[in-house]
Amino acid sequence: MKALKTAWRAALILSRAALILALAPLVLAAPALLRAAPALAQSLQLGPYKDNLFKYPGILETRDDGDFIVVDYDKMRDIHQRDEVPERKVKWNYVSTGVNWSQGHYDYTGGNGRKLRYVGVGAVNKRASMIVVFLHGQNGTRFLGADDWSFGGNFNRIKNLVVNAGGVYLSPDFTDFEDKGAADVKALMMSYAQKSPGAPVFLACGSFGGNVCWKLMEDPQINAMLSGMLLMGSLDDPAFFGNPAMKPGGRRIPLYFGHGSDDNVFDWKAQASFYDTIRKQAPGYPTKFVLFNTGSHGTPIRMTDWRGVINWMLRVDGR
Repeated sequence: MKALKTAWRAALILSRAALILALAPLVLAAPALLRAAPALAQSLQLGPYKDNLFKYPGILETRDDGDFIVVDYDKMRDIHQRDEVPERKVKWNYVSTGVNWSQGHYDYTGGNGRKLRYVGVGAVNKRASMIVVFLHGQNGTRFLGADDWSFGGNFNRIKNLVVNAGGVYLSPDFTDFEDKGAADVKALMMSYAQKSPGAPVFLACGSFGGNVCWKLMEDPQINAMLSGMLLMGSLDDPAFFGNPAMKPGGRRIPLYFGHGSDDNVFDWKAQASFYDTIRKQAPGYPTKFVLFNTGSHGTPIRMTDWRGVINWMLRVDGR
């Protein structure tokens, strides 16, 4: 019996030594793994999703090293051949509605305690890899940014892209397009940023929703967390030239402008002039302009390549 106990103890000592030797490489590597964590975060990208269906049909003109492009948009091809019911229901192959298993309508508290609702898709109740917020224009509601079938299925695409990447997509109601509305959206964004510290945050602004987006861009707390802003058929803001992002040493938040050349609400030339001024006053500022030739006011929401734009923003954020 004594000999058996001695043998058992020897085996135990040997097994512990083997375990220590096995773990040693992991222990030594731990600091390197921790140092690699930021690099892994910076490598976040949206994966492919129906890219062939949503790619730009053709490029008519390119300048500014590819930062300004004119896209060959054609109403007959890009609406009537793409939609089952023009402007109301896209054909089935453009959407994947399974993403809506992770979608819901939720309450939130806006500025001054206002009770509002939003659509949340994806990582609503857990840490998200990224946060994408869409703000509708006048006469819109939270339902617009979650509509799978309108705008050629492009809202369904962004939902799928974000959810597949482990992120969350938000489409809120808000009080107005002035300070109250900005306070509402800020409250929602801050609540999600607290649940997902360090996650890149993107604001997408349709039409007059851009007025709220520019107000949020001027807010120091939102400015500090933004990784990019997309303006689709929207307006400019001369006050941006005083934004910290435009000053030497400031964190340069990537900007995307999408506009239709036949937009009868906001003139594309004014937006293009704004884009040009940014580039002149802050050479190298990360900004892109996509002009959809013959496109109307809603064309950028239908045609913008969400994956291409957001992946570019992830690559250049702050640089």
